[in-house]
Amino acid sequence: MLIEIATFSIEAAIAAQSAGADRIELCSAPAEGGLTPGLGTIRVARRHLTVPINVMIRPREGDFCYSGREFDCMLLDIETCASEGVNGIVTGILLKEGTIDLERMKLIVETAGPMKVTFHRAFDMVLNQYEAMETLIEMGIATILTSGGQQTAMQGLGRIADLVIKAENRIDIMPGSGINDLNSKELVEKTGVSEIHLSARSFVAGAMKYKNTDVSMGGKMESAEYELLMPDVGMIRRIKGQLTGIN
Repeated sequence: MLIEIATFSIEAAIAAQSAGADRIELCSAPAEGGLTPGLGTIRVARRHLTVPINVMIRPREGDFCYSGREFDCMLLDIETCASEGVNGIVTGILLKEGTIDLERMKLIVETAGPMKVTFHRAFDMVLNQYEAMETLIEMGIATILTSGGQQTAMQGLGRIADLVIKAENRIDIMPGSGINDLNSKELVEKTGVSEIHLSARSFVAGAMKYKNTDVSMGGKMESAEYELLMPDVGMIRRIKGQLTGIN
């Protein structure tokens, strides 16, 4: 079993690795569902992590239908990842009709070169997941991250299991969304997947002793600046133990 942890800072990535993560998805902007991290974060992660790193390639929040300029940004970010020697990238582009943007995704695969490409949860926004899966298989995508078209992977459990069957080992189906130590074992056993994705989110106090509670950088009057998003190390270790020996 492979456990991939989504992290949103270098310290979170290091903590996830120490807890037993088998692969790190490196992102920024958790409130937006994950965006491309900065070069500094990627470079320092390469310096300190020994597990594979997959970097999110997503230029903005919102939908997955991008302008030409946004796509140019994505290609440049992919080239940066290649030059930094990361394991893979995580991305996805759709056409407005709800189908895979075949032309642009082919160019992404070409630009990625030896890096593995994961098609992220844009897959949960397509019109027909079975047709989309075949399209992704044909272009050489390594992995699909999906909640089975539902809000959480447990709600989409039946679809995920069906996708695994129909994939016939031609592509990895990796469930994500809402996975924790209370449901991971059931999810794996009922779907037959060999890898899972989660963030195991928890909040810890930051280092600041002085706190100006009259100011919020997020625009809301709350003290979120004084809490840091970190992976729940205990949860990751519990999941690791629960899944040992499965598959």
